[in-house]
Amino acid sequence: MRTYGQYCPIARTAEILAERWTPLIVRNLLFGAETFSAIAGGVPAMSRSTLVARLRELERAGVIETRPKPTGRGSLYSLTDGGRDLADTIYAMASWGERWVEIEPRHCDPGFALWAWCRVQLDRDVLPENRVVVAFRFPEERRGERDYWLLVQNRSAEVCHSDPGGDPGLWVESSSQAFVDWHRGARSWRDVTSSGDIRVHGSSDLARSFPRWNLHEPHPG
Repeated sequence: MRTYGQYCPIARTAEILAERWTPLIVRNLLFGAETFSAIAGGVPAMSRSTLVARLRELERAGVIETRPKPTGRGSLYSLTDGGRDLADTIYAMASWGERWVEIEPRHCDPGFALWAWCRVQLDRDVLPENRVVVAFRFPEERRGERDYWLLVQNRSAEVCHSDPGGDPGLWVESSSQAFVDWHRGARSWRDVTSSGDIRVHGSSDLARSFPRWNLHEPHPG
């Protein structure tokens, strides 16, 4: 890890946190991601080799700790006491960004929005009790990043990058920015659907309940 060579606590903290991607890894861990794939899901544009390197750096710095999975190969990742103490710093960054940084089309990755939705913005109390698949298409995105599936079961949901099987109960087609704007609460469901920016077809019951699954604001835990 590179050093500024200064005893200043800002400099020493920046040596750990100012690396590209590192604050997002800490954010994902604060959001409850424990496995490599779960952490990677929240940073889809990050290479796997860079993620491996950053996790090792954070472990050496005492920010995270790892332990073997009880079953199967791989590790589980969690924040140390020092890592959890970064929560106020990460949320202060979020507050500053919300206030001062404009969201542009280049920031509107629908895959991340779906990941964040399932991780911390999902109202599990209103999810269907039975297994449901919702298919998404974002036509503006590159091939391989246009189609996602939301698999709902056991009062939870996960994002799938390949068809999990079973006929979708609902199909959603949307521009990336409209979906992100609705997901974060900048536009209402009525607005994005009446404008045609988001189009939904399938089960009428699911179509009515679907907007209520989204809490808009992160709710860790």
